[in-house]
Amino acid sequence: MFDYDAELRLHNELLRAAARVGPHDRVLDIGCGTGLSTREAAIAAVAGSAVGVDPSAPMLERARQLSDEQGLTNITFEQADAQVHPFPPRHFDLCISRFGTMFFADPVTAFTNIGSALRPAARLVMLVWQERDRNEWATAISQALTAASAKPIGPNPFSLADPTVTEGILAMAGFADVTFTDVYEPVYYGPDSATAFDAVLGLWGFKDLLADLDAAAAEEVRTLLRTALDAHQTDDGVFFDSSAWIVTARRQPS
Repeated sequence: MFDYDAELRLHNELLRAAARVGPHDRVLDIGCGTGLSTREAAIAAVAGSAVGVDPSAPMLERARQLSDEQGLTNITFEQADAQVHPFPPRHFDLCISRFGTMFFADPVTAFTNIGSALRPAARLVMLVWQERDRNEWATAISQALTAASAKPIGPNPFSLADPTVTEGILAMAGFADVTFTDVYEPVYYGPDSATAFDAVLGLWGFKDLLADLDAAAAEEVRTLLRTALDAHQTDDGVFFDSSAWIVTARRQPS
């Protein structure tokens, strides 16, 4: 399993600072993955609670294991699609998300549903990627796909990159006081290019892509990917530049 927590360590620190989880907060974490941000919220909310939601059963299994190892008792995880999941109404004081809100098929419906779970004036604090061209991890790796005449794999991680579009979505979903804060931090893909190569194969679905290509095209993709990763190896590991937003908003009274 790709180590998202190591990849996004610096981003996570900024999200934690922006979230400012209070001791009595009831926190909802959307797209929690293996639950690092949920666990940190639970630790801060000593008299409150944290709920992590994610569609991936394997990631949630790992999240529960890590929470048990830390002895956290005010934390739960639910396998669900946040776009349609029946959250308890007006229950949470804060919703956080670390790159977990960009993949909704209908973002207005999704944020409306999330908003219904928040008490009036509750805060939303989320990290989302800025435009693809401002994210080296996306542009450098996608060159290998382009060379093989392949289309990008998977959902669009840049769907909330445009502040005007995102503010409009949130306004239609019942949020106000939307702010955007620039985040420029590198992402970490592993201690060396060989480890990063294996990680990217799994993260980007390259294995499925390679299976559909002839031998020559598949080897071209592998070579270009290795070259990109080699070019970004430093003494401290493999890093790519990235640009993101911390987006904050408040739930309007309904």
